[in-house]
Amino acid sequence: MERLRDAKRVYEKTTKGPATPGKNYITRSGLQRLKDEHRFLLTRERPAVTEVVAWAASNGDRSENADYQYGKRRLRQIDGRIRFLTKRIEAAEVVEPEARRSGQAATKAFFGATVRYANAAGVSRVVSIVGTDEIDLTATTSVGCHLWGAR
Repeated sequence: MERLRDAKRVYEKTTKGPATPGKNYITRSGLQRLKDEHRFLLTRERPAVTEVVAWAASNGDRSENADYQYGKRRLRQIDGRIRFLTKRIEAAEVVEPEARRSGQAATKAFFGATVRYANAAGVSRVVSIVGTDEIDLTATTSVGCHLWGAR
């Protein structure tokens, strides 16, 4: 009975709302990458693994069948990733970093901007400020928060 309650709590946690609260600010290319991965998992990866699991299940004893057990585990991983991507895509709000900025706004760091900064040792780095689902530097990291709005 305890396992059933635990399973129900886990299910409720994984099915409610987006993976992170609020909107998912993302660039157009970042959103396209999420959609491409989602489409790949649904149309290619999942059907291929399902086929392997069906073949392994037809071989008989499932308790000692490594192909079946691994395949089922992989299906759970794929389904979890699909749920995650679906929620992130639904919560996505595309921000256009290419929009022209004039005056003082043109010299400030903003979402989608590519910024060059130097640390205390004088080592220079070039980064882009993007959403949490994209690579490089997100607006929620400590460096991203410090650069946001800086000149």
